[in-house]
Amino acid sequence: MIGITDIEQQAGLIAGHVVRTPTLPSPGLSALLGAPVTVKLELLQRTGSFKARGATAKLLSLSAAERAAGVVAVSGGNHGIALAHMAAALDVKATVVMPRSAPARSVELVEAAGATLRLTDDMDGAFSLVQRLRDEGLTLVHPFDDPVVIAGQGTVGSELAEDADGELTDVLVSVGGGGLIAGVAAALRARRPGVRVWGVETEGAEAMSRALAAGGPVPVALSSLVTTLSAPAVSQLTYDHVAALVTEVLVVPDREAVQGCLDLAEHAKVWGEPAAGCLLPAARRVLERVGDGCRLGLVVCGGNATTADVMAWAGRFGLR
Repeated sequence: MIGITDIEQQAGLIAGHVVRTPTLPSPGLSALLGAPVTVKLELLQRTGSFKARGATAKLLSLSAAERAAGVVAVSGGNHGIALAHMAAALDVKATVVMPRSAPARSVELVEAAGATLRLTDDMDGAFSLVQRLRDEGLTLVHPFDDPVVIAGQGTVGSELAEDADGELTDVLVSVGGGGLIAGVAAALRARRPGVRVWGVETEGAEAMSRALAAGGPVPVALSSLVTTLSAPAVSQLTYDHVAALVTEVLVVPDREAVQGCLDLAEHAKVWGEPAAGCLLPAARRVLERVGDGCRLGLVVCGGNATTADVMAWAGRFGLR
């Protein structure tokens, strides 16, 4: 299990490479939801998401030989963007494998950073190709199944614990493979042990909730438009953390996640992707469960969806 000492160690190592993103009260979301809301604006991180933290932590841990050989990663978007940019900044050659369903903007950003891009038909194929490249000598920078990466992501939670004004009762974190929520939950358990942590997935990207129901990681069929949450399975490492530290993983429809993007723009004045937008419908469910006295913290994990993407999704669901 990742502990606060691991997270604090990574915080010191990556501090000069990443942004300490703002933790602020959101009057707009507080009015919308009817309860005090604090937001951790990780969409203002380098490369537009929290993924820069874990990628940087892993890159800084490499030996000279590993740096020389290069790294490889599989990604539905944000992890690949983060690795490509942070590897370029640290002078490490990177290869990023992405499914063809990845957002076009994400593909462009990976290529613009100078990484070698490999596209596959689906996420299962992407993971298979990465394994072959790893066997050829590249070091895998896994998006979530790595204690160094999880500790790097956990710095989001330690900053939230230190910077949030007042008492938080419930913190919501989006879940793909589970690296972010594992790290955040570990940090909050140490720094604010009374806080409940809730995970949020979208329908068709339910790897963690299915794992919890099955008693361990299981493969899942992916159909959500939220590719940044679409892991074909969680890892034993992330499952163990969530099973031990997280109150529940809630699942919301894609339509509600897209509506959440529109609500974030209108009420919070930030441009979040659906992986962040899904927090708002889940927050309403938490408020129904907890009742009076709930003080919410939302980890707004990324903002790498284009305006065209969100408007197209909104049109598909008849949203305005």
